[in-house]
Amino acid sequence: MSWTLTVNNQTHTVNEDKRLIDFLRDDLLLMSVKDGCSEGACGTCSVIVDGKLVKACIQKVSRFDGCSVTTVEGLSQREKEVYVYAFGEAGAVQCGYCTPGMVIAAKVLLDKNPDPTREEMPKYFSTKTRIRHAKKFKGRSSGISVAARDTRKFSRRLSSQRNY
Repeated sequence: MSWTLTVNNQTHTVNEDKRLIDFLRDDLLLMSVKDGCSEGACGTCSVIVDGKLVKACIQKVSRFDGCSVTTVEGLSQREKEVYVYAFGEAGAVQCGYCTPGMVIAAKVLLDKNPDPTREEMPKYFSTKTRIRHAKKFKGRSSGISVAARDTRKFSRRLSSQRNY
């Protein structure tokens, strides 16, 4: 049996029903997806599957047949620049191991709610990932706020350019 997944806009056929994280890291060499706990508790393995946040360390490839998967490597150059700037500006990084998972979770949040409040962010992250329990969540929420602001600015600029 084989399964077909689109990962970062490229279609792949998988013949072995392995964990999604193993396919992403071992087969596709996408190193942003980290295995922090192998239990789906920490969120460092977070990826986007059809617009939803998914923990890749506990799910098998077969579950995502026909789905679209996005990792940090699949973000647009502009999105990468926004998150690098925003997390750096807010001092939202520690060792960096869980940062890709946090960026992916932030992207899912901002895609659904482009202007989350400081109260909504911890609530979202407590239900979607345990990353919020890290020491620097206050800095990370500031980083997410900066990313939200910069994303909105960029979207407005694109909209105004299209009106010409």
